[in-house]
Amino acid sequence: MSAPSVDLQAASAEYQKLQLELANTIEGRQRLEAQLSENEAVKKEFEQLTQENTVYKLLGPVLVKQDQADAKANVNKRLEFIQSEIKRLEGQLKELQSKQEKKKQEVGF
Repeated sequence: MSAPSVDLQAASAEYQKLQLELANTIEGRQRLEAQLSENEAVKKEFEQLTQENTVYKLLGPVLVKQDQADAKANVNKRLEFIQSEIKRLEGQLKELQSKQEKKKQEVGF
């Protein structure tokens, strides 16, 4: 095979790899968005609780009583973590899209 053909095949393979990475990153972001929605719903439910309400945590097949303040703190920490992961993935998406666009021009798609 000639050198340009080999180069084109390599660039095409890299482009396909970038497409797969991009799809996986988008899928990960969608999962995080779903988790964010779930945790925001839990936070809203916690806002409606009074001190007399009891909060339980599911540990395997068992419900264990949990301190309300601890439960709220855990949800807030989870929300912060999920939001930071979404930001990280958004940066990764931008980088992958940029790489993909450069490779697309290189391949000539």
